[in-house]
Amino acid sequence: MVGRPRATVAAMASYRPGKSATQAADEHGLVEAMKLASNENPYPPVLPIVEAVVEAAGDVNRYGDHRATALRAALADWLKVDAERIGCGCGSVGLLQQLFLAYIDPGDEVVYPWPSFEAYPVDAAITAATAVTVPLVDQTFDLDAVAEAVTARTKLVVLANPNNPTGTVVHVRDVRSLLERVPEDVLVVVDEAYREFVTIDLGDPIHDLQPQYPNVVVLRTFSKAYGLAGLRTGYAVADPSVVGQLDKVLIPFAVNHLAQVASLAAIAADVEVREVIGRLTTERDRVVAALRSDGWGLPDAMANFVWLPMGDRSEAISREIEQRGVVVRPFPGLGIRVTIGTPAENDRFLAVLAKVAGARR
Repeated sequence: MVGRPRATVAAMASYRPGKSATQAADEHGLVEAMKLASNENPYPPVLPIVEAVVEAAGDVNRYGDHRATALRAALADWLKVDAERIGCGCGSVGLLQQLFLAYIDPGDEVVYPWPSFEAYPVDAAITAATAVTVPLVDQTFDLDAVAEAVTARTKLVVLANPNNPTGTVVHVRDVRSLLERVPEDVLVVVDEAYREFVTIDLGDPIHDLQPQYPNVVVLRTFSKAYGLAGLRTGYAVADPSVVGQLDKVLIPFAVNHLAQVASLAAIAADVEVREVIGRLTTERDRVVAALRSDGWGLPDAMANFVWLPMGDRSEAISREIEQRGVVVRPFPGLGIRVTIGTPAENDRFLAVLAKVAGARR
């Protein structure tokens, strides 16, 4: 090994993104394959977003606004909060890492349910934190156990709501009960990357929790529902003092010019985007019903993916599905996560899964 990396970094595994369709096709000798592994929106951004990006493309010789001032102001107006409560970053995952960098000293504890978003243990390792994981119960959070896991060494509690990879949700009232048991100097991060796909009323942590609990940090993104995964814009809503710490560790110009332009256009085109989201949630519910009709047990899905708990069969079944041209995301020993695609893509997945399951019976 060249150089002397930090011991915690040398020992950690890299974040593993989903395999691309091209990689899968080449690996298995297929004419083509499709990817349902990374929870991307299968549809391109709505036309006003594309037009705004095209118009701004000639300006990329200049840096964007480091603080994304116009975007922060637009988000504040959209969400009905003060602008100093808004932070912007390179996706919500970038803001999550900023939180770890700003608040975690080596040995501090970070509590989160597991399985959940794979970036959480990565950020814990980067900052030499002690990750305290709380097992799910019936594929969802045990918030009583989360509260019991908090100690004097805990700096952060992180909740993905909806949870990734299970797609399950918790109501704001349950998060409130957790907050009653968590010290005020512990940040409780509600990671809402998939909020727009929720079709039941969970409450809004920004308006229902933050006025009483200033230690609540809400993370959201334009990557999923708004179809801007390739541009990377996330935002945090938090107490101004927290936003100030986030800004200290923001990589210069992390939210690039095109990302800011696209995000502003996305806010303006919210009605059109909601139509796309409606198509996706309708399609998600159809896929869930089809899977259950075929005998698969799965939790209610409230994101843009479904979760198939398969235990020790997960990797083998995922591999067989991929060999037939559909890339999904296995979680070894736990299950398979499948992104909702177009109706044609989903039909292909359902047919392939039925063949794989039939061959294994």
